[in-house]
Amino acid sequence: MKSRFKTYLSQQTNVAPLAVFRMLFGTMMLFSIIRFLANGWIETLYIKPKFHFSYHGFEWIKPLGEYTYIIFFICGLAAVFIALGFKYRLAIIMFFLSFTYIEFMDKTTYLNHYYFISVLSFLMIFLPANASFSLDAYFKKVSYKQVPRWTIDSIKLLLGMVYFYAGLAKINSDWLFKAMPLKIWLPSKYDLPFIGENLMQQEWFHYAMSWSGMFYDLAIPFLLLYKPTRWFAFALVVFFHVFTRVLFPIGMFPFIMIVSTLIFFDADFHNKIIQAIKRLLKPIIKETQQVVKPYYVQTKQKVVITILLVFFAVQIAFPFRYMLYPGELFWTEEGFRFSWRVMLMEKMGYTTFTIKNAETGTAFVIDNTDFLTSFQEKQMSFQPDFILEYAHFLGDHFTAQGHENVQVFAESYVALNGRLSQPFIDSSIDLYQEKESFNHKTWVLPFNDEIKGL
Repeated sequence: MKSRFKTYLSQQTNVAPLAVFRMLFGTMMLFSIIRFLANGWIETLYIKPKFHFSYHGFEWIKPLGEYTYIIFFICGLAAVFIALGFKYRLAIIMFFLSFTYIEFMDKTTYLNHYYFISVLSFLMIFLPANASFSLDAYFKKVSYKQVPRWTIDSIKLLLGMVYFYAGLAKINSDWLFKAMPLKIWLPSKYDLPFIGENLMQQEWFHYAMSWSGMFYDLAIPFLLLYKPTRWFAFALVVFFHVFTRVLFPIGMFPFIMIVSTLIFFDADFHNKIIQAIKRLLKPIIKETQQVVKPYYVQTKQKVVITILLVFFAVQIAFPFRYMLYPGELFWTEEGFRFSWRVMLMEKMGYTTFTIKNAETGTAFVIDNTDFLTSFQEKQMSFQPDFILEYAHFLGDHFTAQGHENVQVFAESYVALNGRLSQPFIDSSIDLYQEKESFNHKTWVLPFNDEIKGL
């Protein structure tokens, strides 16, 4: 086994897929940053709110007021450098740091594909994606024909994991046997041409979408890996993500996944892309004599491989951490984030907070709109860690105002996947005395139903 692994690590492959992936990744990330700026989301999501929800252990990461634009500028500039392959190592590190900082500024904006970009950009730090067809190679006048095979396979593995884990997550009774939450979402698309008033309203179609979505996620990595089915699989990828984009406002993610899956194609396909780009750039870029070396030698390969083995071990195990917690995952959401669980539930809540003096018993109810945006309040209303953090914010706020013996109580009702709403938080618990941790939150009331599955 050890000798096989060593043999694998010594194998080389054409550099073209890695070079094209780098260009496409940088380009898509630049468009994403421009889109964020054009829609005014930096202002509405990070600058205007009075309060920001933090990730446990990363409370120190906060928006920087108007200087927040600088973080986005750095991220966008790094994306340009990545696409061009200019100062690549520095660019990909700066992109990873700036993008992850943006992601962690407020967990209200959490999306699986933001996490995917952070994880992917971290992986790319260790890959020689500038070994060919890059400004680094152009200025150094040295390029390489081949790179270690594992550098490209590692990206394929990460993409395959995202799909496969998303498929595993869909193997649950709500998704497969109740068609939830698609049965709630799809009928609302009645305004879609041709299919909105008919197909989207049919119960059989809701089930067909649920089951086909599960099979698609589980099968697509293997269909992409197998050459005879690769073009068919890519057609499925394009159809699935375009259709998903039409149905749901999920930003750039469908397009990112479409271009990312191109890495599964052979080097000949990517070399054609490179030659087409070279023809377009020929009038504006002067050709130079380059030394073309046959193989790229990865410096400190043992260290890099060790880091990546640990990285993938964490990625494989981390989505299963929910098994360490009691209760229904969709209800408590303990271990839900960062596990490739995509669009699995429709959850809505209504949560009010009461500030009480522990000695006198005097109390008053909080108007959440005094402190939170409508988007923040919506996310807070059904997620326990949000509720606890907000309760502490309220406690600190009113203590600073001079209120004494402050207690904070929450009355919360939550509906999950079409079920009737039910009490969510133990209203007798003073949340101001509860501390955030990775332990089970005992003040979340039990779920009065069962969702079977992974």
